[in-house]
Amino acid sequence: MTATGYRGRFAPSPTGPLHFGSLVTALASYLEARSRNGQWLVRVEDLDPLRESPEATEHILHSLARHQLHRDGEVRYQSTRLEIYRQLADRLVEQGRAYYCGCSRKELKANEGHHPFHCRSGGPLPPDRPLAIRFALNNENAQWHDRILGTQHQSVRAEVDDPVIIRKEGFVAYQLAVVADDIDQGITDVVRGSDLLETTAQQRQICLALAGTAPGWAHIPVVLNNQGQKLSKQNHAPALDDSQPGQNLWHALCALGQQPPQTLRGDTPARILTWAIEHWSLERIPLQHTREP
Repeated sequence: MTATGYRGRFAPSPTGPLHFGSLVTALASYLEARSRNGQWLVRVEDLDPLRESPEATEHILHSLARHQLHRDGEVRYQSTRLEIYRQLADRLVEQGRAYYCGCSRKELKANEGHHPFHCRSGGPLPPDRPLAIRFALNNENAQWHDRILGTQHQSVRAEVDDPVIIRKEGFVAYQLAVVADDIDQGITDVVRGSDLLETTAQQRQICLALAGTAPGWAHIPVVLNNQGQKLSKQNHAPALDDSQPGQNLWHALCALGQQPPQTLRGDTPARILTWAIEHWSLERIPLQHTREP
């Protein structure tokens, strides 16, 4: 199999074990990479030590291995790159593309997103508060093509929508780390859940500010539980049963609209994945949210 320039990734946060919704996302990104003879990387977004655990990371990697979703290269841990992210944030501040902010969420909400301390324009910052760093967005009516959802439009408002890139506690925020690593790892295409769709226009601007090339995007519908909520760790989604990887993969393919044959249900992961790579199609992915099996 000849490699192409395609590089995709799966980037879970280790706040708990993989659940079915996580598997659907991982499988979609894996199959898109493999069907295009590309590379598939795994990155652990361990940026928040207050919510994460080494046990969760081990469980996630074990689940991927049990389902034979084998990565290319070593796992990247964002916790090993914190100083790099902070240097990038400092550089953005020096370039006028980021700024220190002492406003609380309550104050921003009361001012409809505008900063009472005029942080973005260099107003005097409160001396007795921890400061975050925010990226300074440009006003933009962004447009891009999503490979599943089609043409997307998003209005970006300077100041009101400016995302935090370094949190007040000193932790690096997702918006900066994900873009920095996509650039550094040469990610060409991102397959991820549609719950992250609204972050795309902001990440495009951050990417350009860091002199990167924005990847292509494909957003898959999130999986819902029986109560109609997004299947997530916050909503107490049950962990995958790693003792039945074939069943899990078959159900995940069904959630992705791939219509795997009944004869594959419960078969070995290797046989299921061989079939799935050969028959994979983004066009068959449903546009509406799917339910857990």
